[in-house]
Amino acid sequence: MIEVNLDVVMARRRMSLNELSQRVGITLANLSILKNNKAKAIRFSTLEAICRELNCSVGDILVYREEK
Repeated sequence: MIEVNLDVVMARRRMSLNELSQRVGITLANLSILKNNKAKAIRFSTLEAICRELNCSVGDILVYREEK
């Protein structure tokens, strides 16, 4: 299972969902879906933009966890 830790990284950078949404250029609704682990997919270009704005790596945001 892939876990999305976007909220953790955003909190560390003290960035709100609204600010990230504006900087990345995706809707608040779509970013919220990603943040809440409801997304089924993410474009590499979106992931790249998020990492650029949060100054982090993909591994900071996406983490693999074995399902129990």
